[in-house]
Amino acid sequence: MRYIRKPETVDVFQFGADAEVSAPSWFMKELEKEQIFINRVITDGATKVYGCTITTAYGKQRAKNGDYIVRAANGSIFPVKKNIFRTQYERVKT
Repeated sequence: MRYIRKPETVDVFQFGADAEVSAPSWFMKELEKEQIFINRVITDGATKVYGCTITTAYGKQRAKNGDYIVRAANGSIFPVKKNIFRTQYERVKT
């Protein structure tokens, strides 16, 4: 048998070094609840954001700068690699 994935509208933003400033409120709420952690490194005395770690039902998943963070209709949040995102999602015209 073959199946096709049901279409689902999701909320998305592209994670980057400025995520704590540009992220949507649903991401920031999960950050406050410590379900998401911003990954940083100190290099030459400067702090650099290189990704985040998201606690999901399937364990901890990591996203790098440039990856997409998706919030599904059921409220679950998970990362999607940039190249995979472009093949599975298309922008909804509002």
